[in-house]
Amino acid sequence: MTDCHLCIHGHFYQPPRIDPFTGRVPREPDAAPYTNWNALISAECYTPVAEAGLFERLSFNLGGTLARWLDEHDHQTYQKIVDSERVHREAHGVGNGLAQSVHHTILPLARRRDKICQVKWGIESFARRFGHRPAGLWLPEMAVDYETLEVAAVEGVRFTILSDEQVRGDLSLGAGPYRADLPNGGSIAVFVRDRHLSNSLSFHMPQPSEVEHWLREQVEWRCQRDRLLLIATDGETFGHHHKQGIQVLERIIQLSQSYDYCVTTLGHYMQNGAPPDDERPALEIVENSAWSCGHGLSRWVVGCDCTPGDSRWKGALRRALDNLACDLDHAYVCEAERLQISPWPLRDDYIAVILGRMDGFTFLAEHGLAHLDQPQSRRLLALLEAQFYRQRMYASCTFFFEDLDRPEPRYAIANAIRALALTRYATGEDLSHGFDRDLKAAVSGKTGRTGSDLFESLLTKAEL
Repeated sequence: MTDCHLCIHGHFYQPPRIDPFTGRVPREPDAAPYTNWNALISAECYTPVAEAGLFERLSFNLGGTLARWLDEHDHQTYQKIVDSERVHREAHGVGNGLAQSVHHTILPLARRRDKICQVKWGIESFARRFGHRPAGLWLPEMAVDYETLEVAAVEGVRFTILSDEQVRGDLSLGAGPYRADLPNGGSIAVFVRDRHLSNSLSFHMPQPSEVEHWLREQVEWRCQRDRLLLIATDGETFGHHHKQGIQVLERIIQLSQSYDYCVTTLGHYMQNGAPPDDERPALEIVENSAWSCGHGLSRWVVGCDCTPGDSRWKGALRRALDNLACDLDHAYVCEAERLQISPWPLRDDYIAVILGRMDGFTFLAEHGLAHLDQPQSRRLLALLEAQFYRQRMYASCTFFFEDLDRPEPRYAIANAIRALALTRYATGEDLSHGFDRDLKAAVSGKTGRTGSDLFESLLTKAEL
């Protein structure tokens, strides 16, 4: 049997499109003839990939916003994905799905307590959908720092994926896994994506008839050098970005014996082919790096050459969101301290309510808070719900694209408005004036609209 293994990891994700005021995805005319982009991409990618049985052969992660939409609007596809992960687990003793931090936040830019919340919520969401805790965690945009890895390891995550430009050290094991030693004395396994091989498939995908040539040119010589090859790419590459992608993926799997490689998944390889932790070479992590920006994390902070035009709006919007987040946190902490409650562990556990495991009052009772009267309970639950929307403000797509006057920044501001409304309901305090003032500094380079203009246009949907 061949010593070379090939793993293809699909990052299946869609930006959050749910209107925080209605709980529904609005109609998106540019997705015609489908009602929205989720429906279009599901028809082109998720459904045919699932029907072809490919989720059993891939390593994959399924973003939370996408998983929720599929569950509600394309349940048959959703169930096929869940069943595929179960089949893999039953066959190999380990799943092939990875969790993802819940709101696709750029984790190195978050405070430690928010990293913990995002990772915990992502793990619990995965466990709710797939019936077991994950071994691996996908970091949004592969954005990484040591603190993020430390938080993941403390939560029981065994491995993650980074790209080869994000690590330094001896890569003689090919994709690994390698060991990242952490500041707290622990460690976590890191699989290293082959950037050039991944990009070859993602951006220069062959036609099905050309797959054998692609394997000879791209895979054969790598198999002679490395024991494990890792292609990691957007799952939408297969069927949406490239119409031939599903056929190409099937051909790569079918031709494995002819080209002397074995198709595997990260979970399976970690369990059956990886050296013990103390025998893995240690890698140095390039902190504050990501797979989709060659300028550190500037794309999500102040802007960079990855997006054309005037990016100053990014810094202004981030400052506005950060200032509001501090105000929202202060309101929540004050109420928690008044009730003699530790605020952040309670918020971490609030995922049980978000996932529908229990209602808010049952949640409070299970946390020893049944003694609170109705007004106290309602105030605390409103502030916890505000924290949920405050977390959603920071989805990576808010800052990913080139302009302010787009759906993604509007989504962040809309979630901020929901958090403001809930906080005012709970405390009577209106925090919107400072937020509106800060938003005036964020200006669209295309339309001239400010963040304040977007805020005002969205207020008509909010009960402020």
